[in-house]
Amino acid sequence: MLTRMRRGWELPEAAATPESVFRDRRRLLKAAAAGPVLLAAPAALLGCDSEEEIAIANAPDPTAHLYPVPRNERYAIDRAITAEEEATTYNNYYEFGSAKNIHKRARKLPIRPWTVTIGGMVEKEIQIGIDELIAKMPLEERLYRLRCVEAWAMAVPWSGFPMRALVDMARPLSGAKYVVMASFQNMKVAIGQREAWYPWPYIEGLTMAEATNELAFLATGIYGKPLPKQNGAPLRLAAPWKYGFKSAKGIVAFEFTDMRPITFWQRLQAQEYGFWANVNPAVPHPRWSQATERVLGTGERVPTQIFNGYGAFVAELYRGLESERLFV
Repeated sequence: MLTRMRRGWELPEAAATPESVFRDRRRLLKAAAAGPVLLAAPAALLGCDSEEEIAIANAPDPTAHLYPVPRNERYAIDRAITAEEEATTYNNYYEFGSAKNIHKRARKLPIRPWTVTIGGMVEKEIQIGIDELIAKMPLEERLYRLRCVEAWAMAVPWSGFPMRALVDMARPLSGAKYVVMASFQNMKVAIGQREAWYPWPYIEGLTMAEATNELAFLATGIYGKPLPKQNGAPLRLAAPWKYGFKSAKGIVAFEFTDMRPITFWQRLQAQEYGFWANVNPAVPHPRWSQATERVLGTGERVPTQIFNGYGAFVAELYRGLESERLFV
């Protein structure tokens, strides 16, 4: 089935669109794959990995020498850092399945070469390799809390750069109101993308004010090392005041637009997962309370904080938006 991607990301681009048509219709996602776009691939292509594919997937990260990076002490946290083993083996990444133990499966994803496309309402579209992008950016480490919509939480040391730096490089036009992020497509290794009822690719978005807020962070590493694939390598968003599903992983494209996107989880279940997704203990999920959270690795339950404890940084973004469904 051919689904057209309308301006402003009103609908996600159909993964089965032929490449030649795809490029003419939607320039933004012409690089939207770490490997081939295979949602319509014949069964023969979904077999065992070749030796070459295994070698590519297991190749050393060419940016490894950049880590660890200096820590920015402005972003302190009020709890112990989650053990690396916990944070890198308990993951939500629906591209690889709905279970938490997808880390071994995700390691098959080839992440070099990896092209990031920046387009839409910008002065000039940019296509840049991930290693060149990382080299251009001011890398630092930040300790952030992460709160999943499923009511579990962790605290991790992300390495990466402020999203504002990417926005500045993009030079968006004055009319741009949103930044839309699209994740990779590679059904050969990302077996969750074979499930036709999901609206692939994974789409998320922020307002321009959110994207340029000092907390918005594009992560390329964790625990003083390059980011593991199961945690979103080579590029993911970290927006710590929002539920974790807002922080898109495996990003290959950014589009600046004047239209609010319909995001991946909105398209699946808008009554449960809205655009804003700001953490709020007073607004329950339709199927569970958000008043407390389970700290990963300890089993301890602690009170959930409004904006995940980051209200001093972000509360002003939402003044005057009382009529919006801010916390779903």
